[in-house]
Amino acid sequence: MSTSKSVIISMMIVCSVTLWGCSKEQPAAEQVPFVMVTQPATIHNEQKSYAGDVQARQQTALAFRVGGQIIERYVDVGDRVKVGQVLAKLDVKDAQLQLNSAQAQLESAQSAAKIAADEFKRFQQLLPINAVSRSQYDAIKSQYDSANATLKQAQSNYAVTANQTGYNQLVANKNGVITERNIEIGQVIAAGQAAYQLAIDGDREVVIGVPEQAVSTIKVGQDAWVTLWSKPQDKFAAYVREISPAADQSRTFTAKVALKEGQSAIQLGQSARVFFNTTTQNMLSVPLSSVSANANQAYVWVVNADQTLHKVPVTLGAYGRDSVPILSGLNANSWVVVGGVHLLREKQKIHPVDRENRAVTIQATPVASTKVGGGS
Repeated sequence: MSTSKSVIISMMIVCSVTLWGCSKEQPAAEQVPFVMVTQPATIHNEQKSYAGDVQARQQTALAFRVGGQIIERYVDVGDRVKVGQVLAKLDVKDAQLQLNSAQAQLESAQSAAKIAADEFKRFQQLLPINAVSRSQYDAIKSQYDSANATLKQAQSNYAVTANQTGYNQLVANKNGVITERNIEIGQVIAAGQAAYQLAIDGDREVVIGVPEQAVSTIKVGQDAWVTLWSKPQDKFAAYVREISPAADQSRTFTAKVALKEGQSAIQLGQSARVFFNTTTQNMLSVPLSSVSANANQAYVWVVNADQTLHKVPVTLGAYGRDSVPILSGLNANSWVVVGGVHLLREKQKIHPVDRENRAVTIQATPVASTKVGGGS
């Protein structure tokens, strides 16, 4: 190969390398992202809810005042009853026999008392003229007093037996709805044994079970609101009327939440949920979207004064609906990232903005504190 050709080839190679190097794209500079930040809230709002069912505020067990065998049953669960309505009957044969016996005893006592009264009246007339002795008069008076006492006893016994005969009918003492039935035709029951459960017309309330770790946060008179499972879009104002002083077998405390409105729209036995809003002062909290975790250690991204990020481990409280309390690890003046925390890295440069997309100026503040004040 001639010298001129070698020179030309070398020049072509140099030009190709030069052009290839010029055409290669330079790496673009890393863009600084705009990141939403916020400061921890010092008032923590928390919403808790508990499931329950609608009950009548006043309920009573209806029972026969005498024992016997059921021969008639007129109402069932769900039936509406009125005052004086007969609900069930007992067999009255034995009661009628007792009433007949008491009536016979009464008639006998009345006859004996009439004879004793007539005899005593005659002796009262004979005593002043000394036609009878004083001892005879006293004996007749004693017979008269005894006959009157026997008559009163027979009258009382007859009245009791007549009442017991009437007690063979179970009658509603209030207007309401039958919620439970415990008797069947032919069943023999004892006096006082509950036959029906009556929910008395009037105010309604929701009965819930509150776990022991949360019962201290609920107070009598505290406002609440209720939703029904069948109508979750409707909300009814309510308040805590009563809290049981002792836990039941399920280790929960029964709380009764009385409704302020919607009485006519709510039926007995409906499933409901009671909501409580609680506010805790002097406790830092951040949005749930600010918190992430690594190796079971929760953390938040804090923005430094030079607009770089720093991962700060924190101790969390009980999660709320939209936020979570920070028990330790965060300063009240810090700015923390809201959302997308899993896409960030340590020392990353950002443009911090608030919820209105306005630029935020970060002041130099302590990154973390050892402990944040608890709730009041």
